[in-house]
Amino acid sequence: MSEYIALKYYFDKELALRLSDLIQPQYPSFSKCNFVDTVRAEVDDKELKARVEVIADALKKYLPEDYEEALTILLNILGPENKTEEGMFTKGYFLMPVAFFVEKYGLDHFDSSFQAMYEITKRHTAEYAIRPYLMMDVDHCMNYFPYWIKDSNSHVRRLVSEGTRPRLPWAKKMNPLKNDLQNNFYLLEQLMYDSSRYVQKSVANHINDLTKEDPEEVLKWMQQYISNNEKINSGIIKNGLRTLIKSEDEHAMELVHQVEQGV
Repeated sequence: MSEYIALKYYFDKELALRLSDLIQPQYPSFSKCNFVDTVRAEVDDKELKARVEVIADALKKYLPEDYEEALTILLNILGPENKTEEGMFTKGYFLMPVAFFVEKYGLDHFDSSFQAMYEITKRHTAEYAIRPYLMMDVDHCMNYFPYWIKDSNSHVRRLVSEGTRPRLPWAKKMNPLKNDLQNNFYLLEQLMYDSSRYVQKSVANHINDLTKEDPEEVLKWMQQYISNNEKINSGIIKNGLRTLIKSEDEHAMELVHQVEQGV
């Protein structure tokens, strides 16, 4: 993808053709012409998210009516996993409509949709697709997270942190899990020592989100965490408290000084 062309312009006839070519070997009765014509007719005056939704809706229209059957076809076109920690929105951009298909149409098929998001996020990302599921049944979602946190794939581990962020960019604001920051803290604590800087960055961004919800509670948790752990990732803490540091919050600055000095 060229960096000089707005991302939205890749969600057009050419992407519809690319998806069609991937789908037809899996589903020979797929109506390539109708699918491409539908996308071409509806995307021109729309912005990125609306274009993605047009394509997802067209997939819904021309794939089998049964969600599970349609999902199986889509999972078969995902391609190889992304072995790097970049490229989700460049190399993997063509899967955005697939993720949106799961986001919009899969809520009545919770477990199969979660398995799909697990696979999608290893190639693109499911950080947006997962949010309606969290809003519908956070307890069901939480059953998966202990396994995902220990997954060998850093994209999967990152999804636990990034997908549950209260203020994920380009996404609707979401309350802390079960309206209790302790549930967010529980997940983040298990990722604080993650070996991936990609995951570490997400954890820090998540903490920063939480400081905008309840800074006193975050600082109390952070103080307890520092007191109870000998090995501390000072970068996560400093980045996670950056909004409070910028506002010159004395407690936040003292905590950062404490971990930097190894106190």
